[in-house]
Amino acid sequence: MNRLSTAERARIIHCLVEGNSLRATQRMMGCSINTISKLLVDLGEACSSFLNENVRGLGCTRIQCDEIWAFCYAKQKNVPLNRIGEWGVGDVWTWTAICADTKLIPSFLVGPRDSETARLFIDDLASRLTHRVQLTTDGNKCYLAAVEDGFGCEVDYAMLVKHYGNAPQEGRETRYSPAECCGITKEVITGRPDPKGISTSYVERANLTMRMGMRRFTRLTNGFSKKVENHAAAVALRFMHYNYARPHMSLGRGVTPAMAAGLAGGPWDTETIAGLLD
Repeated sequence: MNRLSTAERARIIHCLVEGNSLRATQRMMGCSINTISKLLVDLGEACSSFLNENVRGLGCTRIQCDEIWAFCYAKQKNVPLNRIGEWGVGDVWTWTAICADTKLIPSFLVGPRDSETARLFIDDLASRLTHRVQLTTDGNKCYLAAVEDGFGCEVDYAMLVKHYGNAPQEGRETRYSPAECCGITKEVITGRPDPKGISTSYVERANLTMRMGMRRFTRLTNGFSKKVENHAAAVALRFMHYNYARPHMSLGRGVTPAMAAGLAGGPWDTETIAGLLD
């Protein structure tokens, strides 16, 4: 990887953040797949460190949180008996938060879907904010203790619980069809959240964009991550590019979430992101 120039790194990064697989990037760039994999892992660590140090002191007022599922190595039902319970083999969840106003992703965490990971995620999110916020999550009970520990009473917190059901319909294909949402319940947990702001629409849409734009999250393919370290690196690169380099249409022409949050004076390019390695 040391033989690659910054411009070559930037072109590889551009391929990866636009949804290409490692093999497709290899064919387009003419590089060894090992070189691309090493670049991804090293850059993912650099992006994670940069975001951890710089995405702080945020003046967000409305935060939405959600989790998105993926798997590494094998689907949970196919995990070998001698590797059951091993982290990074089977189900892997990415916990994400989004500012409803700036569309910034202030915090994310790759881990299991359990109470300990929820606590780490919420603690990290709380440490990046400067004042009281309105927080909305889904109905995952792991958030209850995590939000209490991370924010105490200094938060206006509500859960948006969706109710799903599938009424049988003759001739309907149900194997690959998502369950139908047949209702929602807004539950106020702490403080006095504005009922109009109790929503998870933005974070769910951001997660959908990530699933459509990242080969590792595509369902029913063999493009899943084989190593959880590579998966985490790809997620860090994704959010680095999303926050700093990708203009968000809802913010105005050429405005990135980092610009809207006051973290950057202009949009970054992939060469700037590649420069994090130096």
